[in-house]
Amino acid sequence: MPEVIFNGPEGRLEGRYQPSKSKTAPIALILHPHPRFGGTMNNQIIYELYYMYVKRGFTVLRFNFRGVGRSQGTFDHGAGELSDAAAALDWVQTFHPDSRGCWIAGFSFGAWIGMQLLMRRPEVEGFISVAPPANLYDFSFLAPCPASGLMVHGDADKVVPMKDVQALVDKLKAQKGITIDHETLPGANHFFADQTDTLLELCGNYVDKRLEVLGKVEM
Repeated sequence: MPEVIFNGPEGRLEGRYQPSKSKTAPIALILHPHPRFGGTMNNQIIYELYYMYVKRGFTVLRFNFRGVGRSQGTFDHGAGELSDAAAALDWVQTFHPDSRGCWIAGFSFGAWIGMQLLMRRPEVEGFISVAPPANLYDFSFLAPCPASGLMVHGDADKVVPMKDVQALVDKLKAQKGITIDHETLPGANHFFADQTDTLLELCGNYVDKRLEVLGKVEM
């Protein structure tokens, strides 16, 4: 798990990077929760998602948004963080020009940033959005959503009510050409306290299912 520093739009960004042994393996970019509420790349769910992809042969990067940890800059309410994510993906791709596709996984605020990034990057073929904050941010840019993916939410989430996530899922499921899987964890709160293992099992099973169809990773 090499520590890396790479250039972002507002200075250097700090990350953790694990290249795949396969030159053609897809890339996974992992995006952390809200910086103003303690979100970092070392969040437990971000950490576990990172290794979930590593175990499946992906080239994986997680990093701190601007102003977090050793990343330079200051919080920019989403616009700058989206630019950070784009710069992070660019950085990985320079070392893996033969990579076949990309996945984005984000938790809460990171899910919102990730969904915006996939709208701008046609190479993204899959996503995982954990507790997408559909009541706090505008997701109307997903018109249409260009890739299939998984949305996971807890039914005891007091930060993002179930009805808001369900409305987003229903809107995306109505679109043609993509498939949105939706999993609700009974009793799970916004941070999936005591349910991280269940969350990661769901995410891992979803990626395995997609990889079986896509046939992208050389293990």
